[in-house]
Amino acid sequence: MSLFRSFSVFFLMLIAVGCQKAPNQIDFSTQIKPIINNQCIVCHGGVKRNSNFSLLFHQDALDTAESGKPAILPGDPDHSEMIRRLTLTDPEERMPFKEDPLKPEEIDLLRQWIKEGANWGAHWAYQPPKPVTIPKSIQLLSGFFSGPAWEKNEIDYFISQKLAFQNLEPSPEADKSILLRRVCLDLTGIPPSSKRAEEFLRDERSEGYEKLVDELLASPHFGEKWASWWLDMARYSDTKGYERDVYRSIWRYRDWVIQAFNDDKPFDKFTTEQLAGDLLPYPTEDQLIATAFHRNTMNNDEGGTEDEEFRVAAVIDRVNTTMEVWQSTTFGCVQCHSHPYDPFRHEEYYKFMAFFNNTRDEDTHGEHPNLRTYTEGDQKKLESIRTWVKNLSGEQKAKEVEKFLKTMEPKYHPHDFDKFVNGELIDVKWLGIRNGGSARLKNIDLTDKKYLIINHLTKSPGGSFEIRTDQLDGEKIASVKLDTTKGWAREAISIPLNPMLGAHDLYFVFQNSKSKPDKPVSDIEWFAFREDFFESNKNLDKEFLALLNKKVDNTPIMIENDPAQNRQTNIFERGNWLVKGKEVSPTVPHSLNQFPKHAPIDRLGLAQWLMAAENP
Repeated sequence: MSLFRSFSVFFLMLIAVGCQKAPNQIDFSTQIKPIINNQCIVCHGGVKRNSNFSLLFHQDALDTAESGKPAILPGDPDHSEMIRRLTLTDPEERMPFKEDPLKPEEIDLLRQWIKEGANWGAHWAYQPPKPVTIPKSIQLLSGFFSGPAWEKNEIDYFISQKLAFQNLEPSPEADKSILLRRVCLDLTGIPPSSKRAEEFLRDERSEGYEKLVDELLASPHFGEKWASWWLDMARYSDTKGYERDVYRSIWRYRDWVIQAFNDDKPFDKFTTEQLAGDLLPYPTEDQLIATAFHRNTMNNDEGGTEDEEFRVAAVIDRVNTTMEVWQSTTFGCVQCHSHPYDPFRHEEYYKFMAFFNNTRDEDTHGEHPNLRTYTEGDQKKLESIRTWVKNLSGEQKAKEVEKFLKTMEPKYHPHDFDKFVNGELIDVKWLGIRNGGSARLKNIDLTDKKYLIINHLTKSPGGSFEIRTDQLDGEKIASVKLDTTKGWAREAISIPLNPMLGAHDLYFVFQNSKSKPDKPVSDIEWFAFREDFFESNKNLDKEFLALLNKKVDNTPIMIENDPAQNRQTNIFERGNWLVKGKEVSPTVPHSLNQFPKHAPIDRLGLAQWLMAAENP
């Protein structure tokens, strides 16, 4: 290396060194935090807090320990208990307990850090990125590289600078045939055809490579190749998981992702539609399908399982996946305790979880809610029903009717029942009450509700049930005879209800003296209470019910609970869903950017928070 080139590199290194902190100024993140993580955090962190002393957060580190005084006195290392315990010779008192002592240089760093005020530092990953100065070409500064200038864009200048620091030169440009194969495999996953390879290799124009890249980006195979990476993060599968791992119809979400890549959908829209497409003002079918990102959670419909347990497991999966995919953060351990290394407290996990805890899915056999995709003819019937309701009752009522026809929501499932008499949940899935038996559905608001729709399978003729309010012999508001259904497909029927105001407990009492004593009167999958939109048009009422009974393609999607079905979110003590602590509200972690002002406190607002420029 020539003297001039050596001096140029030396000069650039001096500039870099000059930008470093003064050697006597301790940096918490790079010098102190590694010592704490390697030597102290196991006993004094998120999982354990021996002697009531924790080094996980600044406030905890300076707080009063079990001894009644702080272990760290900022500015005074000589009277700080932490330094005293690190320097003792008695193995029963010296820290780390029953481990090798810290190296003298590590203790010196801790001592100096406390002397300087025990200042805390934020991890670089949680600091918003700042603009950096684009370096000049090293070659222009020094003539370092022996060949012609090779940098073609701003990224190249950073690479060039790094190569100079490492005393390296760039590799020669690859052969055209190698470049062709690389770019084809990288962008589409498919090698070039013989014809296209010949065209490219014969093309001597400088823009030939750029033209090739444009062609590959426009290819439908681009979306297929690059969607595979996202689908892995979305934990995509055509099955439900768990012990039976049966089929799941969710291929429309896969196709949505592929199309999003091919359309070059902006990342903020790509994010918002997947996390909260159902909460957009007028969601399209594509935006609803996008929410299947979080319906890729596993579903356990094995007999004997507890739906609520696996509903909670699905919500936890959504929390962890959202933070891992969008924040590159292992948030899952905060379910049980504060994070040992990152600035997240145990309770913050459940505040974040509250954003996801109010969706309609409940680990049901049918994977409700689903988006029902109708044929073109049936879709026109749906639109005519919607138009009729809009003209009669307004846009809001029309949206409710359309939502029910497209998603069958809101509704109740058999696991919402209790006080079973001579009945049970069949295979822990369907309501099966025998002759003379009953079950209760609690706290149902009947205001303006004129009909009950049930989806049932009835094989024994002569069955019936009645609904009584607030007690078994309470006021009767409905009575229906159950016709036998065809085959083994469930059928939705509509049952008139006597007018009632307010919320009531409903007792369903079943009768069928002709059925066998051990057989249920009926097998019911779900219950839905609705208003009477078709009082003056009974033909539309029949059409409405006929659409509900159509066999359609279903795609699991996210739908938010109606206010009457909202859940409260509690901290789980040590992560156990059965041991609930205090109630919490939706909030983002304190160490990250603030929640956007005026954003809704739901998944839609959460998506805005994730996409905010302030998010590090």
